[in-house]
Amino acid sequence: MACSRTAILELYRNLIKESKKWCSYNYREYALRKIRYEFQQNKSLQDPAKIDDCYKRGLESLDVLRRQVTIGNLYKTDKLVIEVNQK
Repeated sequence: MACSRTAILELYRNLIKESKKWCSYNYREYALRKIRYEFQQNKSLQDPAKIDDCYKRGLESLDVLRRQVTIGNLYKTDKLVIEVNQK
């Protein structure tokens, strides 16, 4: 089963949206960089089997990210100096 472009874009949007919920600046920025990098690296994939494999790994990563954001937000800390002026 080949994944559609819309399903992959929806996965990307969900990963980005979920990672932005992280209270910790360092984790949030790392997750955003990692997501963008992985999608950029796999942008030119043509093999449907590899695309499906990456899509499945992305769904698993989304589940892990959701759990980690929930757990991480239980232990909120003060904002870092770099975050004070950001909204």
